[in-house]
Amino acid sequence: MLFIVMFLVGFGLVMIFSTSSYKSTLNFGNPYHWLIRQCFAVGVGAVFMAALTWFDYRILNAKIIAYGCYGLSVALLIIVLFIGAAKKGAVRWISIGGFQFQPSEVAKIFLVIYLAYILSQNAHRMRTMAAAVKVIIRCLPIIGLVAYQNLSTAIVLTAMVGVMIFVVSPKTKELLGIALSGVAGLVLYLTFSNSYRNERVAIWKNPETHPKGLQTMQALYAIGSGGLFGKGLGQSMQKMGFIPESHNDMIFSIICEELGLFGAVCLILLFMLLIWRMLLIAMNSDDLFGSLIVIGFMIHIGVQVFINIAVVTNTIPPTGIPLPFISYGGTSILVVMAEMGLVLSVSRKIRM
Repeated sequence: MLFIVMFLVGFGLVMIFSTSSYKSTLNFGNPYHWLIRQCFAVGVGAVFMAALTWFDYRILNAKIIAYGCYGLSVALLIIVLFIGAAKKGAVRWISIGGFQFQPSEVAKIFLVIYLAYILSQNAHRMRTMAAAVKVIIRCLPIIGLVAYQNLSTAIVLTAMVGVMIFVVSPKTKELLGIALSGVAGLVLYLTFSNSYRNERVAIWKNPETHPKGLQTMQALYAIGSGGLFGKGLGQSMQKMGFIPESHNDMIFSIICEELGLFGAVCLILLFMLLIWRMLLIAMNSDDLFGSLIVIGFMIHIGVQVFINIAVVTNTIPPTGIPLPFISYGGTSILVVMAEMGLVLSVSRKIRM
């Protein structure tokens, strides 16, 4: 699994340079500007991952740590509403000195730790649907605060919570009913919500005619022009200012253009292999707490990859969510590498 993670991180750095060098040269006079920043984040993330790999994850299975993670997540998500830094119209960052981070990304780790503790300590009580609903209600403050500014991340968190509860309380019919109710609520929310989200849906429906559908159309052009084997690494035309977020959320479209369908499928298969390895670790974990931690992070990676690719291919309405390990973003890479460190920590404790 470590090799897969290292390959994904390395591939991400290569693609960030390929997609950002042109725009970086125009904006900063240095083609390596965004690559250097991402390399720094990867370096810090590697330290976190190594430290957490050798850290005994069972120390986290304590009430004070679990509730501390919950309280800190809520506090950070409230703080960002009042003093958050804005980027491209979205207030999602907290700035401390020259360092900025997204509380919604940090909440992914903290919520998994909190929920793993609650579920593992109360597994014998989770046989009733009422108990499962109580746990869901406990998670709503974090999910609600995240949804206020970042609906896509809230959807990822909801999926993580739902699957972790299902592992402990596999009540298929009841949880399916809750899931369908949630989907119906999401549809109603998107239908009657603010103009910003209505606009996203309008772009998705008619990207060809909508004034702001340019990025979606250019991403589809990039995917289509890549063919089977692509134009070659670094040979993309769409990254030359046609796709504004080519090194961020839309990086998969440039991967398709430069490496073709073959490269895109290989990347997806690599993600599937990583998820399969995480599933094996979860199934063989020595305790329920460790298994739930791995399951939570596995769902995070899987759902986020699915949403990102679905957005790039215009399968679902556009939303800002990065491709794990690949997209540019310091907080995102730090979080996923820290998660992989905890997964490897669980793996180390498995008795062979």
